Amino acid sequence: MTENSNTVRRQILSSLQTSQKIRRIAFEIYEQNFEESSLLIAGIEGEGYAFAGKLANELRDISPLEIQLIELRFDKNIHHQSPILFDSETVQVENKVVVVADDVLNTGRTLAFALEPFLKVRMKKVQVAVMVDRSHHLFPVHADYVGYSLSTTIREHVEVVLSRDGEDGVYLK
Repeated sequence: MTENSNTVRRQILSSLQTSQKIRRIAFEIYEQNFEESSLLIAGIEGEGYAFAGKLANELRDISPLEIQLIELRFDKNIHHQSPILFDSETVQVENKVVVVADDVLNTGRTLAFALEPFLKVRMKKVQVAVMVDRSHHLFPVHADYVGYSLSTTIREHVEVVLSRDGEDGVYLK
């Protein structure tokens, strides 16, 4: 536990446990999509994209699937729908399987907004992967792949840390 501006931060998942959860999710994604030749992994800007990147790497290690990774960028803090931008101009989603990835599923609002550009195009299927599901859903969004389910109070904060140097973890504040 570390003291951080009057908030106690408790580690829920260690770096090793976080990596194991991501690898397990990658296997689950492959099991559900083994007949496909490719997948599009769309990570929500920030830790969602970091999570998507780690998922994409694991999928490349364990499967023959062609994996395309994109970042979804939009303002999560405004109360109306902001435009959602892909980090690439050449994103083709028609007739593809898309996995939208985020670090934490809380109310479902962010993921509901993130699904919007995919609903305008005919796709094979859209799936959702999250590292942590807090179960405070206000929007009808369900995660197909969950690393860790955690019941929390609404005032608690879950922080997923996914870094390039391998010091990953999940913390509760």
